[in-house]
Amino acid sequence: MVVAGLTGGIATGKSTVAGALASFGAELIDADRIARDVVRKDMPAWRLIREHFGPKALLEDGRIDREYLGSIIFGDDEKKSLLNSIVHPAVFEEINRRLLALKSHAGGAVVVCDVPLLIETGMHCDFEEVILVYVPFDVQVERLMSRDKISRDVALKKVNSQMPIEEKRQYATMIIDNSGSREQTYEQALSAYRHLKEKAKEARP
Repeated sequence: MVVAGLTGGIATGKSTVAGALASFGAELIDADRIARDVVRKDMPAWRLIREHFGPKALLEDGRIDREYLGSIIFGDDEKKSLLNSIVHPAVFEEINRRLLALKSHAGGAVVVCDVPLLIETGMHCDFEEVILVYVPFDVQVERLMSRDKISRDVALKKVNSQMPIEEKRQYATMIIDNSGSREQTYEQALSAYRHLKEKAKEARP
């Protein structure tokens, strides 16, 4: 089994690449989906969020109000760090549990962990391969404006609140440039998958 981390930046098209890799045969572990699961009502992380952020962090049915939390941590590093310190350990624990389960029965498999904050959290150090979905800064801003129907100023603030995409390049072992056509992106994703599949075969006893 070979395990790769997949990351990118806002509006770079990471989900498109993740879907492509899964369609080629990769086992996909989606950290965003796990992050939603670990904060379900009455889960330990849910209780901690309610304790530290108050009842306003909950919807009427008790679910976490992700929009509200997003609004209060945006631009507030202290609150953002607090939320991350609650959610990230639970997410990492579940990712590791799934990796162990796959390792026990998925010999020769390609596993891709889709983690938005892979580099920011230092988790990239745990993977032998790090795939970065890249587009230039200007393309990132334009796509975010189009996708979310927001102004350039708002898009710039959102993009600039993240680690610069150019800085992330230095941590990647593979870069998929998503600034061209969908077909070009899929060709790069297929090439990356084939590389990982070959490594998985070589790693089999």
